[in-house]
Amino acid sequence: MTTKTPRRLAAGICALAIVLGAGLGAANAQDKYPSRPIKLLVPFPAGGPVDIMGRLIGQRLSMSLGQQVIVENRPGAGSTLAGRAVATAEPDGYTLLVGSAATMAIGPALYPSAGYDAKKDFAPVGFIATVPYVMVAGLKVQANNVKELIALAKANPGKLNFGLPNGAPPHMLGAWFRDVTKTDIVIVPYRGASGVLTDMLGNQIQLGFETTSVTFGHVHDNKLKALGVATPKRLPELPDVPTMIESGVPDFVAGSWTGLMAPAGTPKEIVQRLNTDLNAALASPEVKDRFEKLAAESRPGSAEDFRAFIAKEIPKWQAMAKLAGVKPQ
Repeated sequence: MTTKTPRRLAAGICALAIVLGAGLGAANAQDKYPSRPIKLLVPFPAGGPVDIMGRLIGQRLSMSLGQQVIVENRPGAGSTLAGRAVATAEPDGYTLLVGSAATMAIGPALYPSAGYDAKKDFAPVGFIATVPYVMVAGLKVQANNVKELIALAKANPGKLNFGLPNGAPPHMLGAWFRDVTKTDIVIVPYRGASGVLTDMLGNQIQLGFETTSVTFGHVHDNKLKALGVATPKRLPELPDVPTMIESGVPDFVAGSWTGLMAPAGTPKEIVQRLNTDLNAALASPEVKDRFEKLAAESRPGSAEDFRAFIAKEIPKWQAMAKLAGVKPQ
């Protein structure tokens, strides 16, 4: 053995120690996650269906993670502002997104300068829920179901209007409905669901498509009328309200979905931790009770399950946006 051997051995040991130390440091950083508050971005104004879901889940994650989850509403540009903010954030688990069809499919289709690729720039964490859409009307509208509405619209072309969040799934549904029923109903774009409902309750607009999560209370209080549901079967919570298919609108089935997203490159250990806590939140009696009242179906599962679902949803909603001819505002 030469005199250089101990030096080489010592150098090798030092190099190994550095590598192991770096690995342990990264592992320790992930083990300590989260060590500071987490920001959860909602791409729509407060009060809408995605916001309701996000805040409910954010509260439960705050409890399980031991750190405050700060919900921040960041609407705009077809919900792509929030999408871009999360897609370009540090992949450390401290900036998350309540994703939906609007942010993951429709927004990027309508805004080529969105600044992210929905398939490549996110790490899906897990499903939150799916929620049915229902067509609602103000109390002064002279129709109590979809069949009566279609007859009313055809007898009064251009005199009825839809209030719909611009570039969001309800906008697609309103355009789709007009197309398949050959009716001339004016679409009035809004920034979010809360504005739609406020003006509908005030009889400033007449019709809308929204999720049960934000319409049930008004329908049950007889402040709005439910004309039809976009589900394969009638909802147990609205047994007297026909489906769109029963009402003569073929294949008109669509639901809203929400899920938790992180930036691409987020460590798998952090994604798994968030997925585990998200599924635990969905299983909690409080969340189950709230979801049941909203006719929302929770969808616990793995991150890979959610990734596969998104891959199917993106082309479907993009095709619907194209067929509907929806333009960015």
